Amino acid sequence: MKKVLLLVLVFGYISCKNSTNTIKNSPKSTIEKKVDSLLNIMTLKEKVGQMNQYSGFWDATGPTPKGGDKAARYEDLKKGYVGSMLNVKGVKQITALQKIAVEETRLGIPLIFGFDVIHGYKTIGPIPLAESASWDLKAIKKAAENAAEETAASGINWTFAPMIDISRDARWGRVMEGAGEDPFLGSKIGVARVKGFQGEDLSSPKTIAACAKHFAAYGFAEAGREYNTVDIGTSTLYNIVFPPFKAVTEADVRTFMNAFNLLNDIPATGNEFLQRKILKKDWNFSGFIVSDWGSIGEMVTHGYAENNKQATELAVKAGSDMDMESNAYIKELANLVKQGTVDEQLVDDAVKRILRVKFELGLFEDPYRYCDEENEKKVVGKKTFHDDALDIAKKSIVLLKNENNLLPLKKENQKIAIIGALANDKTSPLGNWRIAGDDGTAISVIEGLQQYKGNSLKYAKGADVLMPNSKLSFVNELLINETDTSGFSEAIKLAKESNVVVMVLGEHGLQTGEGRSRSNIDLPGVQQELLEEIYKVNKNIVLVLTNGRPLAIPWAAEHIPAIVEAWQLGVQSGNAIAQVLYGDYNPSGKLPMTFPKNVGQVPIYYNHKSTGRPYGENNDVVFWSHYIDESNRPLYPFGFGLSYTSFSYENLKINKITDREIKVSVDLTNTGTVKGKEVTQLYIHDKYASVVRPVRELKGFELVELEPKETKTIEFTLSEKELGFYTNTGEFIVEPGEFNVFIGGSSNATLTDNFNLK
Repeated sequence: MKKVLLLVLVFGYISCKNSTNTIKNSPKSTIEKKVDSLLNIMTLKEKVGQMNQYSGFWDATGPTPKGGDKAARYEDLKKGYVGSMLNVKGVKQITALQKIAVEETRLGIPLIFGFDVIHGYKTIGPIPLAESASWDLKAIKKAAENAAEETAASGINWTFAPMIDISRDARWGRVMEGAGEDPFLGSKIGVARVKGFQGEDLSSPKTIAACAKHFAAYGFAEAGREYNTVDIGTSTLYNIVFPPFKAVTEADVRTFMNAFNLLNDIPATGNEFLQRKILKKDWNFSGFIVSDWGSIGEMVTHGYAENNKQATELAVKAGSDMDMESNAYIKELANLVKQGTVDEQLVDDAVKRILRVKFELGLFEDPYRYCDEENEKKVVGKKTFHDDALDIAKKSIVLLKNENNLLPLKKENQKIAIIGALANDKTSPLGNWRIAGDDGTAISVIEGLQQYKGNSLKYAKGADVLMPNSKLSFVNELLINETDTSGFSEAIKLAKESNVVVMVLGEHGLQTGEGRSRSNIDLPGVQQELLEEIYKVNKNIVLVLTNGRPLAIPWAAEHIPAIVEAWQLGVQSGNAIAQVLYGDYNPSGKLPMTFPKNVGQVPIYYNHKSTGRPYGENNDVVFWSHYIDESNRPLYPFGFGLSYTSFSYENLKINKITDREIKVSVDLTNTGTVKGKEVTQLYIHDKYASVVRPVRELKGFELVELEPKETKTIEFTLSEKELGFYTNTGEFIVEPGEFNVFIGGSSNATLTDNFNLK
């Protein structure tokens, strides 16, 4: 413990492991003094070491690495030349590594351990896009709280989440990881997730540091192709891309991750405008920025840097504080400082930011505060986590169509056919980005439906989504079943004999996520053919979609009477789907992304701008903004979702509180026969402005539960924050003029009025 005692002398507190004080009660000025004191006794190489992050490279409880890169990294760790590690999990492993950092290095500076906790650690919940469909901020925050507690119990204190990239392109595989297409909704959800992860006290052993990613504009990759170039205007950057990042900065998110993409032909990792001007200067962000995996080195491949030495110079000058797995800083940065190419004050700034977060996490008070094996056993997989996972999973399901009230299913005397390989899959529902989750731990749709005993259930696979020899891993390509229809005959026979067919179709859980862009977003493989063949013999089909992105399903939307968007819902997937199908939970989800009719409409989004020739689809002339082979309308609009009951909107009222504050109210009535929830959505349109504004912008929503025939008055307040916008130079302004207001259950809301702003 001699290294700990050295820090004790520097900082003036009594014991690293036994202190009962918390960072919450420690003034920021005290933390800053401790950071400065430590920085003053660090060598340049030790400072650079804090900016170096390695992925887990050996079994820390096993033999010491001998020879090669692993041995070199081990020596770096022993010398204090590693500030963070990622992809290490479990208390035993983390304790062993932390012990080296704290007890064998000169200064004993603890490591911060990062991990991709995207939608749960071991207890996997719905993918983030699905969670966003709940529009339930309390439930989303609770999911993040649970993930943080379970993660922290496993020794990890930092997650690379939430991803708050806005994206309008369903081809991009990482739409599953975000909140969809809208900056207002994305901001609210991003803040909820940050507060869930970080809690009120970052030093609590139940909380972890959050990481806002990817800064910035990664969701606008051209053609939806992963890692591709981004080319957007400044209005889109300031009004669509930046707002969620600014919102989580104001919510005190402690870390940021930069992006793989170019912005204005400069890689985000080396983009001084993004990192130093916007984030650190304009927004006064006090945490630190970590690069994405290898992105510093990738600036060479981009053609922006000649070699890793120049890439290091560009990255550190731009404000990238920690190098994730480029090995650039550790190899090049100290020499660049000694040569005078890089000012050591830039290194000091980065290190202070990293140390600050470590102090806030309480790691200097107790480096092992997250390392309790008994607590790990008690916390990981707790029943309450599964209960909450079921709750958010049900809330995430969106009812897209329900002709003739085919749903909810009758609970007795029905012959129900269950068709589709995904119905019997216990791994696919976990989705992507669940690297601590275990295959086969999801409740399948069949298992969920089997909890209801009154009907006769029979299953036929029909067809595989993936070929049997596909390797189900994060890194391998998947082989889609494009040819094997050998199971069709059994499924057709079963459908003929059944009253209702529940078909579970969609994407495998590993068909979305990083590196999983698709050029077509229809039902993969032979599933569309299977659906049409079953329809020929039994039209009473409930189509359950399990997918990680909006799909183009125009044939199904026209022919299939009941369609349920069930996403990839995690460990409680089958139970959530069954409870919705049988009506024990009335679906309330709303789409966070627009569903196109076909991939040719993509990117498609509700908050588009009016062109000079918008006209209308009934116009006779050719020369207006349209396709000659497809409507401009989406298949399902942003904010859309049905219920087993119905709702009406009446009595829209607008009252001015001041010249720059407007109160809007509407009466919402449950006009159906069962209790239900509705997401009341408010949109505005600034009709004439110095910068053209979208035809509609979401500026308020409220999730309301009503009994049958119950009416509630919903009130919204529009302030300058909602009524203004950013100019092309980044100035936020509020202009006088005429505004339209729309209120309803989707972005197609028809109840409208207007007001003038002075």
